[in-house]
Order: sequence, then structure tokens, then C-alpha cells
Amino acid sequence: MEVIFKVIRQTENSSPAVQIYRLEAEPGNTILDCLNQIKWEQDGTLAYRKNCRNTICGSCAMRINGRSALACKENLTSEIARLQNIPAPASNASSIPEMTIAPLGNMPVIKDLVVDMSSFWDNLEAVAPYVSTAGRQVPEREFLQTPQERSLLDQTGNCIMCGACYSECNAREVNSDFVGPHALAKAYRMVADSRDADTETRLENYNEDTKGVWGCTRCFYCNSVCPMDVEPLEQITKIKQEILDRKQASDSRSIRHRKVLIDLVKEGGWINEGKFGLHVVGNYFKDLRGLLNIAPLGLRMISKGKFPLSFESSEGTQQVRSLIEAVQQAAID
Repeated sequence: MEVIFKVIRQTENSSPAVQIYRLEAEPGNTILDCLNQIKWEQDGTLAYRKNCRNTICGSCAMRINGRSALACKENLTSEIARLQNIPAPASNASSIPEMTIAPLGNMPVIKDLVVDMSSFWDNLEAVAPYVSTAGRQVPEREFLQTPQERSLLDQTGNCIMCGACYSECNAREVNSDFVGPHALAKAYRMVADSRDADTETRLENYNEDTKGVWGCTRCFYCNSVCPMDVEPLEQITKIKQEILDRKQASDSRSIRHRKVLIDLVKEGGWINEGKFGLHVVGNYFKDLRGLLNIAPLGLRMISKGKFPLSFESSEGTQQVRSLIEAVQQAAID
């Protein structure tokens, strides 16, 4: 079959440009197979990373038709089928399949599809993704874990550090302090590890402003592109719950945001927006600076008729409250 590859090419600190390659390939060829064919038969200057070709090393992560994925995992047949489900402008209709290949996002390009992953590795190091010093002291006998304790590490242990989640992360795109979903997924592995002796310190670090778990925008992109089903968002949520179990609403705005939201939904079936702002930002009228910060916004909302002066509870409030309390009790049990 004939296929067209549109490869986004550039060198460091230069503008990207599209280069088009036509090649004959088999439907079962992977994207990496096709890139190899281009490099070996048409253009030896094309730069990209590769290694194992078996979805183990994570080296060949790149953006394939708009989403980050492993070039050795995705093949022409699956990509063509996926693209057929995405509406395209009539002007772009073509009988020849087209593959658009671009470098990973949120990292500067070195050349073509090769990106500088320094920030990716630095942010991983920032969460100390290894068992604590106390936990590494050599004991008289080996560390023992029950099958249940070890099973808590299986999902996060599957991460191959490909960078796909980091590339798609909306929070990382707008907040350079956010460590990224890959780092926080590894962070939860340490929190869940029975051999680690530094859990409380870790949770304090992961609770730090928008650098840690509270910087996540919960866009779900990290889960959708992870080739190993690590589900970084789920691991971030687990860390948040560990923090919430240890903190009071008065400790920080991030903590209040979560606790107040739940309390208000239990109280009225949905969120009382007036109370939400006052309780979260104003800390239940205790934070005068916070109240002054939201006062101008509140006045503008009132003037535009956008501020709810009254609140009517949902008809299903009791049912909602019962469901939340049942879930909370199940978590305790």
C-alpha cells in the first residue's frame, strides 16, 4: 500500500517545517518500521530515537497524528482506522493514507523528532523516586512484602518513562513548576511501598502549591496516551486522598477546595457557589486578605446579575449525601 508521511522537521531554535515522504509499506508495518524505511531508503538525515522495537524501552515516543504514542506500537492499519473516526475537512480528503509525525510536546526540540528531555528527568528526580535512606539500610535478612503489599506497586512499576503523558500534559504546558504526571505516578509508588520510611515527608512535598498534585488539571490526557496503562491521573488522585486524610481544611486553599466541595454537595446536592468562594478563598471568613481579593470579582458578578443571592437545594440531596457517605465509609473499611 502507498502511504504519505508528513514529518515535522526542525533543528534547535529554528522554525518547524513539514517534509513529505511517499513510500510503499505493508498494512501491518509499524510507524517505526516506516520511519526506518524513510531513513534507510530516502533520507538519512531524518532524526528520531529508537531502541527495543517491542514497547519496552519507551525511546520512540513521538506525536503520531496529533497524539503522543510509541512508534513501535502503533501500526498503519490501526492508525488508518483511528483517523477514519475523526472528521476531516473535505479539502483534506485523500485516497492515499496520510500520517503526520511530530516531536513530543512540552520539551524543546533538538532535531526533528528528537527532544531534550532534561526537564522530564529533572522533575522525576524532584519527587525522590527511590526507597528512602532508612528503608535502604541492609537488614539481617531480605525485605519481605506480602503479595498484597507488592501488588500495590505493579501498575506504577509498569511505567517505561516514554514521556507520552508529559508531552500531553496541559498543566505542564501552562505551569513550568508542575513536576508532571510521570513523576507523580512514580511518587505514588513510593507512598505505597511498605519498605519506604519517609511517607509523611513525601506527602508534604507532593502537597506543595501547584508544583505537586494540586497542579494537575485532571484533563485525563495522561491516562489516554499511556501505552502501559499506568493511569497517572489515578495515582495523582490516590496521593491527594492520602494528603486529605491527614489535613484539615484550614491548612491550605487546595485542601479546602476539595473538602468544601464535598461538604457543600452533601449539604445541598450540588455546589452553593456563594459559599464555595467564601469558604475556599476566604477560609470561612478567617482570611481577610483572601476575602479582599475576591471582593472586586463578587461586586462585578452582582452588578451583572451573575451572583447567586439565594440557593435552592437539589431534590435528590438526601440520596446524594447517602452515596457520598457510603463511599467514604467504604474507603475507611
